[in-house]
Amino acid sequence: MLYIRPATRADVPQIRKLIFELAEYEKQPEAAVATEEDLLRDGFGPEPYFQCVMAEWHGDIAAFALYFFQYSTWEGRPALYLEDLFVRPAFRKLGIGKALLQHLAQLAIERNCTRFQWECLDWNQPSLDFYESMGAEVLREWLNLRLGRQAIEALAHSTGTEPATTHDDYRAT
Repeated sequence: MLYIRPATRADVPQIRKLIFELAEYEKQPEAAVATEEDLLRDGFGPEPYFQCVMAEWHGDIAAFALYFFQYSTWEGRPALYLEDLFVRPAFRKLGIGKALLQHLAQLAIERNCTRFQWECLDWNQPSLDFYESMGAEVLREWLNLRLGRQAIEALAHSTGTEPATTHDDYRAT
C-alpha cells in the first residue's frame, strides 16, 4: 500500500539519505553536502525555503519529492518547482514516482499554479521517457544558467560600475 504524506522534522535523517542516494545515482556523491542541520533549518524552520513529501510503501520509506514555489511574472501566478524526486531502486516500477507527480500536480492546482516544472539530466533517458509519457515537455530552447558560490561572491563584490542603491541603503536614511 502506498501512502504519501508531508515530511516532518523526524524525517530529516531519511531525507538526507535519499538526497545522498540520488546524488550517487546521478554520479555526483561528492556534491551532496547538505547536512541534517541544513535541512532542519531550511525546510522546517520559521521561514522554510522548501517543502517535502515522503512516499511510504507498506511502511517503508520508498521515495521523496522536495519542492518549492516560484512566481511567474508574465502570468502573475505561482509555479511549483520540483527540485528533487527520487524513488529507491527496490521500489521502482510500482507507480510511486507517478503518484508523487500526481500529488504535486494536485497541489499545483490547489495553489493556482501556472506551471509545474523540474529538470532532468540529459543522459537520464529512462526518466525523460517517463516524464514525457505523462505529458511533460522537454524545453530544449531554454538553457539553465547557474552561479556557484565563488561566482556569486565575485559578482556581488565586483568593481568597475557604480554600486546601485539597495534596500538596506533606504533603511539607513
